[in-house]
Amino acid sequence: MTSAAATSVAATSASATPAAATAQRERKGGHADLTRGSARSLLLTILGELVWHSGEPARTSALLYAMNGVGIEERTARQAIVRGSDSGWIEAHRHGREVSWTLSPSLVQTFAEGSRRVASLSDPFDSWDGRWLVLLVTVPQALRAKRKRLYSDLEWAGFGNPSAGVWLSPHTERRDQVAAVIERLDLTEETMSFLGTADSVGLSEPDIVRRGWDLDAVAEDYEAVLEEFRDPNPQPGDDQLFTHIRILSELQRFPFSDPQLPEALLPDWVGRRTARHLQALRASWAADVAQQWQRINSPNR
Repeated sequence: MTSAAATSVAATSASATPAAATAQRERKGGHADLTRGSARSLLLTILGELVWHSGEPARTSALLYAMNGVGIEERTARQAIVRGSDSGWIEAHRHGREVSWTLSPSLVQTFAEGSRRVASLSDPFDSWDGRWLVLLVTVPQALRAKRKRLYSDLEWAGFGNPSAGVWLSPHTERRDQVAAVIERLDLTEETMSFLGTADSVGLSEPDIVRRGWDLDAVAEDYEAVLEEFRDPNPQPGDDQLFTHIRILSELQRFPFSDPQLPEALLPDWVGRRTARHLQALRASWAADVAQQWQRINSPNR
């Protein structure tokens, strides 16, 4: 995944989202700070879905071909590749005049985590035992530089913020993940944590959910993506490959905004329906897409 990140508008696709709707639905993934539809976001999608899964280095020409196919001009695509290298995502290997790229260990780890999160978007999480993991975090003014990083990492972990200084999630299994965040940011002395069920005093669980997450905006985003890709019928070859990249770039954005609440808290959630639909499309042509990528990435092409 993990990555996660943004959408593309393929210049050659008849189902491209109108510009106004695209602007309205634009998001930033706080954890990756990547704008929807940007060259860097699409590069991450290609690296995660095609390069990582293939286990083979990616030739520069293949990356440029795929990025151009989803509407990124060559100059912008080359800049994204260079910036990806500078950011430690990918490592260059020169073979004569040809350059190929392998994924850095840190990016592989990010993709492994992100792919699990993407796969779980359709999970109704009906095994939830009713407990919440609650963090009380007060970041003093002297440490305000850490605040943005803290909020970004907690949002990536799916935590909601129903009131100032209070963060919570029904995903108690992410305790180690947020503990690592608190330790890395050296905020142990500013944090308290609790594990337990909600009591009848004060806000009800529906009110906590409503205040903790902007689910109306997330639902609107899901609905728009579902409508855009309700019934795609790409032709085999490049059309299928580029549609696949566009769908994955959309799907991989949602772990940044969807807290993946259990069915008990969020019944008939459009996010689960949309994720199941996109995952089914992905699976239906994944083998053909992998073969097309292999042809594009072949040194004999």
